[in-house]
Amino acid sequence: DVQLQASGGGLVQAGGSLTLSCAAYGFTFGDSAIGWFRQAPGKEREGVACISSTDGTAYYADKYYADSVKGRLTISSDRAKNTLYLQINTLTPEDTAVYYCAANVRGTYGSTCLREEYLETWGQGTQVTVSS
Repeated sequence: DVQLQASGGGLVQAGGSLTLSCAAYGFTFGDSAIGWFRQAPGKEREGVACISSTDGTAYYADKYYADSVKGRLTISSDRAKNTLYLQINTLTPEDTAVYYCAANVRGTYGSTCLREEYLETWGQGTQVTVSS
């Protein structure tokens, strides 16, 4: 079946860096909209970074970031490995959350990939804890 597996979380000191990975099974990342979401304690789940088409096709793609994380997070994908990555720099305790990867296997348009209702396939999440 279609599955996503997020990994790479752990306990990290503030100021450090971390890279999360998301492996896809049963579909091809290159044909889909893919993104990272996180949910901190007591807060709603939010989209932090994603990749999707800029014109409704799979040919032109761009990256989108939440304003709150611009400059510190970098999303990337490896189509050959069918894997999504999220690099987080200059970690702070506010980055502590469960991080989820998600996809719309048929693709989405533009920054709608930051809205969870547009991504129907979800991984189990990986815990990131930042110590001060």
